[in-house]
Amino acid sequence: MTLAPHGWEPVIGLEVHAQLLTASKLFCPCRTSFGAPPNTHVCPTCLGLPGALPVLNAEAARMAVKAALALDCQVRTRSRFARKNYFYPDSPKGYQISQFDEPFSDHGHLDIAVGTEAAPLTKRARILRIHMEEDAGKTIHDLGSASIVDLNRAGVPLVEIVGEPDLRSAQEAAEYLRTLREILVFLGINDGNLEEGSFRCDANVSIRPVGTETLGTRVELKNINSFKFVERAITIEIERQKEVLEGGGRITHETRGWDEKNGTTFSLRSKEAAQDYRYFPEPDLPPMIFDDAFVDRARAELPELPRVKRERFVRELGLTPYAAQVLTQHPRVAAFFEEAATLHLDAAHATHVANFIQSEVLRDVTTQGQQASFPVTAKQVAELQRLVDSGKISGKQAKEVYAAMKGRDDVTVAALVAELGMAQVSDPKAIEAACQQIIDANPKQAESLRAGKVALFGFFVGQVMKATKGSANPQLVNDTLKRLLGTT
Repeated sequence: MTLAPHGWEPVIGLEVHAQLLTASKLFCPCRTSFGAPPNTHVCPTCLGLPGALPVLNAEAARMAVKAALALDCQVRTRSRFARKNYFYPDSPKGYQISQFDEPFSDHGHLDIAVGTEAAPLTKRARILRIHMEEDAGKTIHDLGSASIVDLNRAGVPLVEIVGEPDLRSAQEAAEYLRTLREILVFLGINDGNLEEGSFRCDANVSIRPVGTETLGTRVELKNINSFKFVERAITIEIERQKEVLEGGGRITHETRGWDEKNGTTFSLRSKEAAQDYRYFPEPDLPPMIFDDAFVDRARAELPELPRVKRERFVRELGLTPYAAQVLTQHPRVAAFFEEAATLHLDAAHATHVANFIQSEVLRDVTTQGQQASFPVTAKQVAELQRLVDSGKISGKQAKEVYAAMKGRDDVTVAALVAELGMAQVSDPKAIEAACQQIIDANPKQAESLRAGKVALFGFFVGQVMKATKGSANPQLVNDTLKRLLGTT
């Protein structure tokens, strides 16, 4: 194939594997916690020993249904597990229990943000199906001449979310993943940890001439552990395919890895012939039946999802879209803000609470999976912002109180303000005296300001605040200076 007359169009579909946050594996009671010594969370069932029988984890099924409902998928009343047969060292049974032609859910969608901040748009990406399956183990190769197999992960419950090829750029693919991860974390069913492999994706990438409908030969990219690298790997793979086709070659249906160090994709294995997994219904498990009551309970447990929460923050609390986005990046952060805004007792000042959390608190917040660690309590933030909004302390003083308050959950803001000897000066006579003193000490600057050099106003404000050690009411200082300098 030579140059496409109107350029090339990428066609991208993502397959996401998300580990469900159950305490035990999908078909046995072994723990799912990450980081244990190799092969310590194993039993006859997940080792595939003769005579061991699987028993479905009902909590995993409940979490899987919540994922399907949040992505507007149809939940099937009846589905069943199948054996996917293949040999690999980290698959101890020689097969994987998955779902094939009877998945528990299908035909959903995910809405992603596209466009720009000034002109935001939403794109709907279809989801073909979501099915449950068990994870494989892990082969560790970086041991010199030896490799070992760790089966702690074998049997961990997953949902595989298979997207339709609806994405048209690497940027859309990265946004799809961010949005999906965000939803699963807010649902409380996944910790979103790409580095530990609990949220990972395979990207199917092809290109075709613009204006055509026939799909090109797709290449599967595997083992990419960050959104940035997913975007970069897809971009580089698209360029590679363009070079091959424009050079007269053809794209091979294959699986490729991502070399992060060199910024290239590389061939792992060819898929010229379709892999025959010899699927057949899992004989040791009955069909999975979801009655209406089970699905209704799962639906009732769905939390407010990030997009809806952001829209509410903008509509009801007056936040900017950017602030709403920042404060909903993690469910604990969103809950912290909502608690502080509620305790402030004045919805009109919710934006002040939001601004303080963004500018001061978030720099000290750490998140890990579903958990987050905060340096102060939401109650303390609400009390602090109330003092600022009532004019009892200044914004600068609030930052000093916050610095002294970190890690002291048992102390009240009022006690700290007293301890630090802070009180905002709002006495008009005292403010006027301080302002007049600064004007008298800087006659040349005052004359220049009156002559039209308005930038000097900030100089006078700064000098008054410096003289009062930040305790003067800023608004009263501004109003008084304007009156005394004749700039009103």
